[in-house]
Amino acid sequence: MSAGIVSITLLAAVLHATWNAIAHGVSDRLVGFALIGLSYVVVGGAGALVLGAPPSHAWPAVLLSATFHVGYTLLLWWSYQLGEFSQVYPVARGTAPWVVALYEVVFGGGLPWWELLGVAVISAGLVSLALDGGRLTRAALPALAAAVATGLFIAGYTLVDAEAVATTPVAVYASWMFLVQGPVLPVIAVLRRGRGLARVPWSSLAVGFVGGLVSLAAYGLVLVAQTSGATAAVAALRETSIVIGAVIGTLFLGERFGWRRAVAAAVVVVGIVLVDL
Repeated sequence: MSAGIVSITLLAAVLHATWNAIAHGVSDRLVGFALIGLSYVVVGGAGALVLGAPPSHAWPAVLLSATFHVGYTLLLWWSYQLGEFSQVYPVARGTAPWVVALYEVVFGGGLPWWELLGVAVISAGLVSLALDGGRLTRAALPALAAAVATGLFIAGYTLVDAEAVATTPVAVYASWMFLVQGPVLPVIAVLRRGRGLARVPWSSLAVGFVGGLVSLAAYGLVLVAQTSGATAAVAALRETSIVIGAVIGTLFLGERFGWRRAVAAAVVVVGIVLVDL
């Protein structure tokens, strides 16, 4: 990869970890996620108007990916309700490539030895992330279960998207996928809060909407980086967001065992590099 593509990909990783930290840190997470969904509607709708509809054969993938994204968002929201950011975020992101690699073992005819080694390294890193101070506590289990489930949904839309963009223009596909998934969290927020939404502080509204824009910027930068043709390298480098997330939890959120989790997250990234490259 050129220095420019490396820079773009690293910026995308920073932005991805940042919007997740925003989503975790906002005082009213339901409103925060609803506004992230609203930003998806605005940007996805604009893209859909400009670019037009995807080809008919792409609609099943658009709908399936949107469904996986909605499940991922709901589980991520639940994860952030239950656990600390520096633990939940790396586990969720690290589970996905691990699952994709296992999928390739079962359905793709196996993996070369270095990718199998990568799966083992990711597994070791995820186990380390699950341990608080050297042991797995019962209190951490719900958050870890939600994070692993989040990773399963990430793996789901990763596999669907990889197949879809091979035959569909990426920008068209992404615009419609975000437009379809975007309304779900805003609708849930309206149903659960009703008129109470009118009393949400403007500061919370602004933070949630900015989080959505940062999320879209991170996704867009990855798409730009992938136009270089170095898809596997971009995918591996992007997952440095796992380490960045652990560091954010340590430095800005004051979470326990922060540096231990940062080291464990780095182990996960090493495994992802082995799997992707």
